[in-house]
Amino acid sequence: METYGVWWYTTEEVARMLSVDASSLRRWRTARPPQGPPFVQVSDRVVRYSAADVESYLQSKRVDPMAA
Repeated sequence: METYGVWWYTTEEVARMLSVDASSLRRWRTARPPQGPPFVQVSDRVVRYSAADVESYLQSKRVDPMAA
């Protein structure tokens, strides 16, 4: 979904991108402190992730074997 030029993904879409189960993202969101990519809690049942936040999260997890 695109809103104001920003792409937003559902929990299920992000789970597919990260190759994890959607329940993992739900668990990460409720962990203290929260884990995983930043999210927007639209309502009790609706959560969205911006494309930019998901990409930043993936970049933060990047491991460069040449730098080790």
